[in-house]
Amino acid sequence: MRKNESMKRLIILCLSFLGIVLSTVMYAYTWMEKYHQRYVYNVKLYFWGHILMIFVCIVGIIYIYKLFDLQIVNGANYREQSEKRLVREVKTTAPRGNIYDRFGKLLVTNEMSYNVQLYYTKIDKQTLNENLLRLVNILESNGDSYYNNFPINFDEMVFNKSEDGAKKWKVSIGLSEDADVQEVINYYVGKYEITQTDMADIAKIIALRYEIATKGYTSYRPVTLAKNVSEESMLQIEEQASELSGVNISTQPIRKYVAGNAASHILGYVSQISSAEYASRKEQGYSQNDMIGKSGVEATFEEFLRGTNGTKRVEMNSNGLIVDEYETLDSVMGDSVVLTIDIDLQRKAEEVLEKYINKIQTGGFSEKFSDAKAGSLVVLDVKTSEVLALASYPSYNPDEFTDGISNSEYEKYFRNESKPMYNRAIQGTYSPGSTYKPLTAIAAIESGAVGLNEKIVDKGKYDKGHKPVCWIWQSSRGTHGPVDVATALKVSCNYYFYEVGYRMGIDTLAKFAKYFGLGTKTGIELPSETAGIM
Repeated sequence: MRKNESMKRLIILCLSFLGIVLSTVMYAYTWMEKYHQRYVYNVKLYFWGHILMIFVCIVGIIYIYKLFDLQIVNGANYREQSEKRLVREVKTTAPRGNIYDRFGKLLVTNEMSYNVQLYYTKIDKQTLNENLLRLVNILESNGDSYYNNFPINFDEMVFNKSEDGAKKWKVSIGLSEDADVQEVINYYVGKYEITQTDMADIAKIIALRYEIATKGYTSYRPVTLAKNVSEESMLQIEEQASELSGVNISTQPIRKYVAGNAASHILGYVSQISSAEYASRKEQGYSQNDMIGKSGVEATFEEFLRGTNGTKRVEMNSNGLIVDEYETLDSVMGDSVVLTIDIDLQRKAEEVLEKYINKIQTGGFSEKFSDAKAGSLVVLDVKTSEVLALASYPSYNPDEFTDGISNSEYEKYFRNESKPMYNRAIQGTYSPGSTYKPLTAIAAIESGAVGLNEKIVDKGKYDKGHKPVCWIWQSSRGTHGPVDVATALKVSCNYYFYEVGYRMGIDTLAKFAKYFGLGTKTGIELPSETAGIM
């Protein structure tokens, strides 16, 4: 609008000026010819010169009148319209790439969602509070949630932080570390100039005002207040757009984990970028509202899965409503990633793992271990070392993080003693137990500490070192008798492996353990792998 009016005025001014110049030149030329005594020719030239001059003058008068109308008569109106309209460049988020299993089965994809955004507009704090309350009521009436990172639970009137965390937060906002919940609420009621008296309404307004203050927003860069809202909320917000200054609905692809909880520790999850992540990645084109891979494959392959965002140049009025869109650069979807896992085998592995952990807990294997609450199971292709399944129990639902998980839900995950977010298969460090015996057997035979068919008599109690015993002696005071390596592995004879370990020495055993990669990372393409201690 601004560009069109400016160009129109420029054209009118130029044509008017040109008309005046041409008229003056023609008139002067006609009179010069008259005084050179070319009477017949001069009469014609004089006549047509005046006709042209009159025509140009009429056109010039029309243009000048129009210019006067634009700049003087309606100038204030056009200036007001120009000031009320802003041209903004809006980012269109690119869909992340899909993730597939080894057979091409879709594990992770995208769905389009409606997000509620707020642009800064020139309204007073009371009007902003009323608009936000109206917005929250619309969302809640349709079962939709909104961002609420304010560290106070209004239902229970307690802090959502640890005692030390709450003290540090109170000091950071300028209050005493001993300030109670009501004092903090009163502080924000005054700061945000909240005039509402109902505590439920105050809680809603503070939640969104705190989100706005934390994330920040301008006339050009919005803050996201709610993600993945229902179509009902979207329609109601658009219907009441004139009463919700600065509020806009944007569409954005949202991550969908087709496999549900299956392979959650492998796939990982995405969530809104943190302040620290934004600071380190803003040069790469990230914005404060972007979603980013936080764990698993989503984090490891972030640079591939993340697409190239597009842009839209849109014109918005003073209320933040889009009135025109005149330029678009299409976004480009991210690359797809194909994993080595077999999702059907993965589901079976997780099912078996959970079943047997519960069985161990309840005494299904004769002895009851009530503290057996977690574990892991890995299936490898012995020929290629490809991971076919990697299960860790308990697991979690990555979809819960996509829309922005609440503080309370987040705390539930991380306060859980079983640590469902912890990938035990690659992050846990555990004593290997009897699984170390095959390595010991290989090291003993390869080093010559024992012959392949040589037998060692299990006496139950081993008489060296701290005098450990074989498991069969501990359970029934029995022994395995004479055993060779094959039998020792079959019956898991502790005595046999104490003896061959003693014969070869710790240095030789450690050397062979290193050959097998113990004490070093596997290099699996997942974050936070632990090397282990040997």
